[in-house]
Amino acid sequence: MYLPRKDNDTLRLNLLKYIVHCPLFRSKGRQYSFLLFTGVILILSSLVGCTSRTQDLEAVKYTPQPGDDWKVSTPAEQGLDPMLVAELYYNAAELETLYGLLVVKNGHLITEGYFNEGAVEQLSGRQSATKSYTSALVRIALDQGCLSSVDQKMMDFFPEFAGKITDPRKEQITIRDMLQMRSGYPSEDRESPYFDTLFLSGNWHWLPHIVDFPLTSDPGTEFSYSNLTSHLLGVIVARACDTDLKSYGQKNLFSPINAAVGGWTRDADNYNWGWGEIYVTARDMAKFGLLYLNEGEYDGKRVVSADWVRESLQRYSENINFTGWFSSKLGSYFRDIGYGYQWWSARVGKHHFDFAWGHGGQLIVLLDELDMIIVTTADPLHGLPAGAGWKHEGAIIDLLGKFIKSLPKE
Repeated sequence: MYLPRKDNDTLRLNLLKYIVHCPLFRSKGRQYSFLLFTGVILILSSLVGCTSRTQDLEAVKYTPQPGDDWKVSTPAEQGLDPMLVAELYYNAAELETLYGLLVVKNGHLITEGYFNEGAVEQLSGRQSATKSYTSALVRIALDQGCLSSVDQKMMDFFPEFAGKITDPRKEQITIRDMLQMRSGYPSEDRESPYFDTLFLSGNWHWLPHIVDFPLTSDPGTEFSYSNLTSHLLGVIVARACDTDLKSYGQKNLFSPINAAVGGWTRDADNYNWGWGEIYVTARDMAKFGLLYLNEGEYDGKRVVSADWVRESLQRYSENINFTGWFSSKLGSYFRDIGYGYQWWSARVGKHHFDFAWGHGGQLIVLLDELDMIIVTTADPLHGLPAGAGWKHEGAIIDLLGKFIKSLPKE
């Protein structure tokens, strides 16, 4: 018998009423009947609840939509328990700001679902997930000879500010430091004057902040999550290759993986933001993830060097602490947070993984040991700092954390 969830409590109540009014229960001297019937009702109640839950999960739809840009399969065909996936999508439907959720396993798109404003062609700013794309473009610029080394100095590319620098440490910042978020510039999310200056002042000329933002640590020594640093990386690529980041990225990164840049916001100086605001579909985010999962190859073609992928996913900073408490964690499940070349890493249970992460819940999760990619897109929560939007963003991160924890170790 299947009853909708809302009818379960009614059934339990009717069973209890029957037991209470049963002559056996009311008979004097039958003191053990209460224990007997209590056991019966608990068993029946549990069975009804389990049946209802199973039926609910079996009704969940997550079949990939038609399209010719992905090999499509099913969870079962790729060795994944369909009920685990059904529970993931069942829980996803409860989230208010989630747009899209995709799972790729063994190179096949096995699940796809869209919620709220989401759709297969939906575009919105993928926020700081953009940083991982910028990192890839740094390597491509190196391979093409636009850049000579990750040890080149940042200031080599900004000669207009050379005479204005008063802190000599800024002369020592390298591209490598910037990739690792060790430039020494402040973490704007943690220090409100700098967040307000970047995002709330209405002044989108960011390049002068090379001069007026102070260093809070020596270059190359400490992790500090700086949006300014990532933007400057993008400007360096654009200047070194004498192009704009969007055109360069489309030609050298997106087209080779059969993807497209739907848009890429520019600053007031006409540079695409290196830190965020790239517009790509969830499917194309998954293709970028597949490129990195396959060590820089896509459909048999080399797009990014394998060495760069390994270097990008290496942990240069570990035990990153967002909360100020004792442990390194993100939400209820992500633990041991680390950082590479504009890529994050973490652990959930027995699973270690790397991920691109953007404000609001834009995620590309690489589970190398399972040959799996998980992608989420979400409301970018424009204008809200990380703390103010955490209710929604944290719910998406915990959604994936719970799912990852449920996966068997391979």
